[in-house]
Amino acid sequence: MIPARHPKVITRHRDRRILAYVVDSGTPGTLVPAAVFQPQADDEVVESAVRSDLERVVYTTLNRVVCLTRGGDLVWAADFEPRSAVRHGHRPGCALSLDGRTVWVYRPDAMAGRAGADQWIVHDADSGAVLARWELETVGHGAEHLVHPVDGSVYLDIGEGQDGSVILRGTITVAGEPDFVAYPWSDRILIDLAPDGEQFMTVDHGQEDVAFHRHPTGEVLFTLSVETFGYDPQETFVEWSGGYLTPDTAIVTLGGQTEDEEEWFRYHLVDVRTGTLGGEIPVDASSPYELLPLGEGSWLTNGPVGHPVRWTPLVT
Repeated sequence: MIPARHPKVITRHRDRRILAYVVDSGTPGTLVPAAVFQPQADDEVVESAVRSDLERVVYTTLNRVVCLTRGGDLVWAADFEPRSAVRHGHRPGCALSLDGRTVWVYRPDAMAGRAGADQWIVHDADSGAVLARWELETVGHGAEHLVHPVDGSVYLDIGEGQDGSVILRGTITVAGEPDFVAYPWSDRILIDLAPDGEQFMTVDHGQEDVAFHRHPTGEVLFTLSVETFGYDPQETFVEWSGGYLTPDTAIVTLGGQTEDEEEWFRYHLVDVRTGTLGGEIPVDASSPYELLPLGEGSWLTNGPVGHPVRWTPLVT
């Protein structure tokens, strides 16, 4: 799972617990959990999100979404009916809105073997009441929610395996009405939202290029192919990872294999205002998907004991 980008609080799952880390301080090094949540008995957590005050957690399992207090009390739960007997191939996801008032849940019902289409549902964060429901035309395995850091709209990137990826955007209007939009692509993976909210980044499903789009229209601002970075497109591809290091700079990940079939990857900087390349950035990571840019000049990788580690560029 690729975690949600630019959160003030991120979560990790370890020893059947949900660990919450605050990442809005500038201190580098290994992060220490700011709060620990214990899911209900027998719940196997798929995805989770913790409120910014660290007092509540929302998580999904294969068959329901649950909201608990920090002390472990049940606030509300909603079952995905009928219960699915499928164990693999579908990952329900969740996210909290920017203001913490709503919970957005993606249900990959088709892959779960339930009748009907996939669903995107908005719950009231306090009561669990359903505020909006969108029946989708997707057959997704899972999805990633990205919350816009300025206007609070929620992006959803649904992965359909070999069939590609669908990008949606949802909002709840001031009047409480839902507004859902589908972008006109089935071949682009949503990677990140810019921290100033002005644009977003996608990678071609075939991994041939990276594109930067205007928010919210999706207008393509510029596209960079593998060749632009100086690589042979027959041997190198753009990884489905990276993101915005700052509002003006993005990290694009290129990867491939050596003649000895050893995998390699490198992180390249791009000026997103001009579309020009800015060289490479050294990152200590074991996987191209380990890097999580935070949007203010630092990034996270995984530590040796499972806790995230925050890094900042060396000043020379």
